[in-house]
Parts: sequence; C-alpha cells; structure tokens
Amino acid sequence: MFGFKRRRRERIRQRPFPPQWLTIIERNVPYYSRLPREAQAELRGHILVFLDEKRFEGCGGLELTDEIRLTIAAQACILLLNRETKYYPGLKSIYVYPHAYVAEAKVRLPDGTVIEGGQVRLGESWSRGSLVLAWDHARRGAADIRDGRNVVLHEFAHQLDTADGYADGAPTLPERSMYVAWARVLGEEYRQLIDDLENHRRTLISDYGATSPAEFFAVVTECFFERSVKLKRRHPELYEQMAAFYRQDPAALSG
Repeated sequence: MFGFKRRRRERIRQRPFPPQWLTIIERNVPYYSRLPREAQAELRGHILVFLDEKRFEGCGGLELTDEIRLTIAAQACILLLNRETKYYPGLKSIYVYPHAYVAEAKVRLPDGTVIEGGQVRLGESWSRGSLVLAWDHARRGAADIRDGRNVVLHEFAHQLDTADGYADGAPTLPERSMYVAWARVLGEEYRQLIDDLENHRRTLISDYGATSPAEFFAVVTECFFERSVKLKRRHPELYEQMAAFYRQDPAALSG
C-alpha cells in the first residue's frame, strides 16, 4: 500500500506546475524566492501533492480560490523540504475563515480555575484530521518574512508535533539519538523564556511560546524561518536543534 502511494506521489510531483500558480506563489510567498532552485523545484512538487491530497473548505462566507489554496499550501510545504515526508498524514481538511474567528474554549488557570467561553483565534490545529486558519492572517504572515509571526507555519508545526499522537513539543526526529539533546535544549530554552517573561526581560521568542512545550515548538518554528539570523545569534543551540530537525539553514538564505 505504501509503495503504491509513494509511486503515485512521485507521478504527481512530476506534473507540470501551472505558470499562473507560480505567479501567485512568487507574489504571495516571498520566502520562495530565497530558496535555491533545487529547493524551489522540490517545493513545487510538494505543493502539487499537498493540493491533491488535502481538502480545503471555506467558512464564514469565504469563497475559496487558487490564491488561498496555494498561499497556504506553499507555506505548509516549506516545513517538508529536504527530508522524507508523509505530507501531514493525520490531516484531511483545512478550514479557512476570511478573518479571525471565535471558538468555544475551556482554559485552566494556574490556580485551578477553569474559564469557559468564546476565544478569538487566528488558527488552530486538531490532531484528528483538521486545521483551521484565518485567511487574512495567513496571507499577511506569508507577506512579511521578517516579523517572526506566521500562523500557517505555526499551525503546521503543531501537525508535525502531533504526528506521534502527542502535543508535547517533541516531533518525530530523524534519529533516535537526537531526542536527548532535543529535550535538554528545548526544555532549557522553554524554562528560560518563562523566567525572562516573569522578570520582564525582552525576548526574541514570542511570549505565547511560554504557554506550553507544544506552543513553544510552534512559536520557535515561526522564529526559525522568519527571524533566523537573530535566533541563530541569540539562541545558537536552539537554532542548531531546529536546523537538524527541519534540515534547513534559513539564516544562510537571509540577505
């Protein structure tokens, strides 16, 4: 079965990439132009497979277009470059709202208090086959590749994290030997972020990363691709771990 799927995907990757699709990606996802030609070709192939296998649905009156699908797919597939991939196997559907949306949520505070009610969200990733995004923020995050905020990278990092069934900030690493260093470095950096925030020190990594180890990994993924030079300079061990996982060196692409 897997061999059939692998051959099918290879055939899809070899299909011609529509010129009008490339125009959209070059306009909406400037990170694409930073990549070497080989990586650009690989990304185009991944996008073809992604669009073939994932179902997009518009919500809140949003009418889906090629621009929406391609802008989201291109960013999601950036996380898949240079390594074996199963194309987010647990993900079936991507729901896209025109703007931020309200979702019912239950939040447990440190003192044990539970607050229930609606929360405004830009995106969320579910381990059972679905992912939700606000289109205006997905487009804005792609357009500015230096602000360290990208809701698509964030939510798809969650998909990588939960591929093993757990949202714990520890995705499936390429080699078993990597887990010890990963746990040490990310654990130390996570605790340091919490300490910095409690003591009102400025941080490169968004304060939302202090919410949980899972959110820390997703937030650092945003920073790794969009503020790579600063992350490498200020958090070299953390950058090294992310580079080993993603098998990319975005700091080397920054001009």
